[in-house]
Amino acid sequence: MRNLENYFKDRKINYDRLIEYGFILKEDNYYYEKIINDGVFKIVIEINKQQKIAKVIDLLNDQEYNLVDVKGVTGNFVGKIKEIYEALINDIIDKCSDVDVFKSKQTIAIINYVKAKYDNDLEFLWKRSPKNAIWRNQNNRKWYGAVLVISKDKLKIESNEMVEILDLRYQKNDIKNIIDNYKIFPGYHMNKDNWITIILDGRVELEEIYQLIDNSYQLSLHK
Repeated sequence: MRNLENYFKDRKINYDRLIEYGFILKEDNYYYEKIINDGVFKIVIEINKQQKIAKVIDLLNDQEYNLVDVKGVTGNFVGKIKEIYEALINDIIDKCSDVDVFKSKQTIAIINYVKAKYDNDLEFLWKRSPKNAIWRNQNNRKWYGAVLVISKDKLKIESNEMVEILDLRYQKNDIKNIIDNYKIFPGYHMNKDNWITIILDGRVELEEIYQLIDNSYQLSLHK
């Protein structure tokens, strides 16, 4: 049996999509099964609020086929079953859950604002940095915002606390006037001549952030 909790880390399950995918709801338990390998094996996946598990059943003897969950086990036959098993798990995660990395109230409000005004969703571009994402202007594919999780010391603050930040474009000629290294910082991981960074912990009011997002979006329209 495989515990799927880590597979759903930083993701939010969409239960309606589980039903669309083919899960059956039984007393608050979402149950899915798929016959594979010409009817010899069955994959079973169960999801509820208490646990998320998957297993493969050998239908010839009605027993769990544990080899697919044992690390280091090799062989063409086991490898084929394991490949089908893991592909199904990953497909369900991809199609039935959404990325749920960012937790601060400001970040969530900002994500909703950008979606409502520009119909843009965050794009998670880097597998090695799953907590970094960008917004892209759909007219010319230019970035106009990025949300990242970093430690405060990356902004030259004496703290290892992890925070969510927002990177935005800003007018090159005016950028020195807005940076105060408390509310507004030089752009983290961006060109500091025309990007700024905001820590999303309430030190900058949402309405001001919305105006800065709109400004960044307009700047992204320029060649």
